[in-house]
Amino acid sequence: MDLFGRSWAALLGAVAGVADGDFARPSGCAGWLVRGLVCHLVIDAQDVLITLAMPTGAEPTRDAVGYWEVSGTAPTGDDPLDALTVRLAAAYEEPGLLKFHLDDVGSAAGRAAGLADPAMRVATRDVVLTAGDYLSAYVLEWTLHHLDLIAHLPDAPGPPAEGLARSRAMLERIAGAAFPTSFSDTDALLVGTGRRAPTGGERAALGPLAARLPFVIG
Repeated sequence: MDLFGRSWAALLGAVAGVADGDFARPSGCAGWLVRGLVCHLVIDAQDVLITLAMPTGAEPTRDAVGYWEVSGTAPTGDDPLDALTVRLAAAYEEPGLLKFHLDDVGSAAGRAAGLADPAMRVATRDVVLTAGDYLSAYVLEWTLHHLDLIAHLPDAPGPPAEGLARSRAMLERIAGAAFPTSFSDTDALLVGTGRRAPTGGERAALGPLAARLPFVIG
């Protein structure tokens, strides 16, 4: 629960520090500029608020790792929902408006997460899980999108080290295998989720795991 808050606060802080002109730079998400990614974060924050406000008495069907759907096909940006995000982001026109909206709804989502009972059960995306598992799952989401945000912004601050380590551990559980110890947490996440291709040396170190990449989280 605490790591959710730290990861989210770090991401919100990084977005707040992005210069207006950099909103037109590419992000690490295929098909999205930085402004499209930030718009997606607004939608994510809304989802967190909605989910935490809708408890259920049903038994959990997933845990933090099982929450995510995994595919082997990297997104192209052509999905209708991805395209809608691009149009929504463009509608803001001024980056300051998008920053303000994210700070507003994002702060509310962070506070709701901090007040939530970890044992409370919530329903979302046709699954049920505890609030603790739901928020733990989002550590992976925030960390990956933080890496996406700074992909072409070399001076921007990165995700917290503990968020990177937890996200790597979650990805390794999803993969059912550990990434080589020679990989930093950041490289394991970028290569493992298809955000960049492995180098020749990395591919050799990955061994049989290389043929199973990427693990696209959505």
